Amino acid sequence: MNLILWRHAEAEDFASSDLARQLTTRGRKQAQNVARWLRSRLPDDAVILASPAARTIQTAEALTDQYRVVREIAPDASVDAVLTAAGWPDGIASTVVVVGHQPTLGEVAAHLLSHDSDRRGWPVKKSGVLWIKSRERNGDGAAVLLAAITPELV
Repeated sequence: MNLILWRHAEAEDFASSDLARQLTTRGRKQAQNVARWLRSRLPDDAVILASPAARTIQTAEALTDQYRVVREIAPDASVDAVLTAAGWPDGIASTVVVVGHQPTLGEVAAHLLSHDSDRRGWPVKKSGVLWIKSRERNGDGAAVLLAAITPELV
């Protein structure tokens, strides 16, 4: 399985609620640039999961109009909630893109790639992508980092 963790692009600081925060003009450009990079690499059957926050939905929409809103990956979601939503390590599809939030996405990456027991997350830049692949080696499951991309690098 390929698990792609995509942090939402830059959003406005304030709105009527945290879930209502919209992307800024810069954020829309970030999302479009990263979406272009992803689109050229994703298989046609990739499943896109987005948090119910407006900023994550807008980020996902830069990639496609075929996405699922998943309440369980809203801001402050747990690592387990994200992994369950994606079906890690076998996957609900061969490639799952999770459009979500910090610190959760950084915590997921730290958990999978470094087995960080206290779940301190890694920093993930706005509209940044971490592409992780599950694999089995010598009968044990493992996670491998395939790519780490920021909007400035695409």
